[in-house]
Amino acid sequence: MSNRKLGRTSDQRKAMLRGLATDLIISERIETTESRAKELRSVVEKMITLGKRGDLHARRQAASFIYKKEANEEQDALQKLFAEIAPRYEERQGGYTRIMKLGPRRGDGAEMVVIELV
Repeated sequence: MSNRKLGRTSDQRKAMLRGLATDLIISERIETTESRAKELRSVVEKMITLGKRGDLHARRQAASFIYKKEANEEQDALQKLFAEIAPRYEERQGGYTRIMKLGPRRGDGAEMVVIELV
């Protein structure tokens, strides 16, 4: 199996990655553990590739994965993906994210990183 299990069942893991991907698309920079960031990278890059395609089928595929807009957010993550983020990477062939190490977390010593869109 090529995916990390991250100490969760498959449903929990998918929900966590959906939430992290939605947050990364909205804020373009989040702080998380290294193993989560490495798994998140592949998910977000697939979403940006769907955004670059830009057709209706790609929008529906992305909408089935990304969480919907909450009441207090001014812009939907799906709308931002297709309107702002995907056109930014039109000429780029991949590698849309960057992972920078921060050091260990104080409580349990887990390696913390910042993952951001390039």
